[in-house]
Amino acid sequence: MKELVYHRLLLPAVERNADRQGFFDGDYRATFGEHLDRVARLATGLPGLGVGRGDRFAVMALNGHEFLECYHAAFLGAGVINPLNLRLAPKELEYILGDSGTKVCFADRFFAPVIDKVRAAVGIDQVVMIGEGDAPHDVGYEDLLASATPEIPDEPKEDDPAILMYTGGTTGLPKGVLLDHRAEMLNLYHVLQVWRFGADDVFLHQTPMFHAASMGGMLGVPGQGGTSVFLPLFDAARALELSEQYSVTQTVMVPTMIGMLLNHPEFRPERLASLRALTYGASPMPGALLERLLSAFPELDVFQGYGMTESSAVLTALGPEEHRAGGPRLRSAGLPLPGVVLSIQDIDGAVLAQGETGEVCARAGNFMREYWKKPEATADAFRGGWYHSGDAGYLDPDGYLFLVDRVKDMIVTGGENVYSVEVENAIASHPAVEQVAVIGIPSEKWGEAVHAIIVIREGAAVTETEIIDHAREWIAGFKLPKSVEIRTEPLPLSGAMKVLKRELRAPYWAGRDRAVN
Repeated sequence: MKELVYHRLLLPAVERNADRQGFFDGDYRATFGEHLDRVARLATGLPGLGVGRGDRFAVMALNGHEFLECYHAAFLGAGVINPLNLRLAPKELEYILGDSGTKVCFADRFFAPVIDKVRAAVGIDQVVMIGEGDAPHDVGYEDLLASATPEIPDEPKEDDPAILMYTGGTTGLPKGVLLDHRAEMLNLYHVLQVWRFGADDVFLHQTPMFHAASMGGMLGVPGQGGTSVFLPLFDAARALELSEQYSVTQTVMVPTMIGMLLNHPEFRPERLASLRALTYGASPMPGALLERLLSAFPELDVFQGYGMTESSAVLTALGPEEHRAGGPRLRSAGLPLPGVVLSIQDIDGAVLAQGETGEVCARAGNFMREYWKKPEATADAFRGGWYHSGDAGYLDPDGYLFLVDRVKDMIVTGGENVYSVEVENAIASHPAVEQVAVIGIPSEKWGEAVHAIIVIREGAAVTETEIIDHAREWIAGFKLPKSVEIRTEPLPLSGAMKVLKRELRAPYWAGRDRAVN
């Protein structure tokens, strides 16, 4: 008997909570029963658009209940959802839609015009308009639901595909990550053993819903009978308002969002008094920012999650006990989740000893089936029977994973390896620094030179020398930046709110070759 399908979580949760309101999106309110009715109508309406069980349909929209309905329809077996990064360049969007063979795209008023510009080139047959607005489309979302009868699809097979999620393209041509129901549900069960969602939880969806970091909230919260509140696009002031209005108990944020929240002039810890658990991840947390968070919320259960799209999201977790205890483990990504095995390997695939830095590799049941139409890349990612993450790190004697950098972000200067995250943490502890990114730039003398790009806090002033002298207290001399660029405008961010280091490096490496890009 199969178990690893979403029917087994969502349908019982709806039965228990059918008449209770559980979905809040601006003026929109819905009970669990109403939510399932809409999901079932969407599942019934998709075949009329030409979407069968194994066909891809894309979604390009801000966070909202319709986006969640699209996910749930896919997870009930109605089709394969292809969530699109909101910051894709036109050529990236054309590539993804063409490569995936997507014929139907759901888009809101912000992104329907974007889809309209590329639809002819990639063969989009139907654009479904989410919400109101004057934008090109073929059918309205609400009209589609109104014309369909609510029928729950038969349970899919565990190895049927559920999601085709493309990597962000920040390091080159995007790759489609094909994930089946088994992988996604195993990931969810792993997550639910560490993060305890319950019917009394109120979850604020504020990380982008196209991102793998949002999967636990989108599947786990409704599946446990928790309440969903939607923030269309992250805004610190609005996040504070919604947290107060709905007494939010849990949420996920990336470090950039946490920094924006803590630095907002209207922030006060008591405005988040209902918050019981906060999870951060998707990019490294500067030590100084983590200290501010823990100081502001000493009773809050703080979690860190580490993983990637290829693993259906999560591989390791650092929990509240470690955060409260402090010490060296605060710099770790925590322990593997149940069912996950880690190893650290060198360039030849040999497993390294505890404390030695190499590539983080993993085995688990929640990994992707393949990179879409890229068998060689798939084989390379799983060489030797391990998934190779591209992250550099080490394991301590107790099995805690310490990440030191993305392999691609490692700087080789004068024959020494410098991990940019380590330098960033040193610089971020300076009180004048709002944001920092460290990259390698060409150097005739060193091969690559460590270069820091910082954004200073409003009203603050600092010099290049002061930044270097401050970092000198924290890191060895060869790791110090050889140059510091001071900015007042924010650093470029991806749709997942990660700093786009590739864009920062590009002007320095134009016309040159860099071994790792």
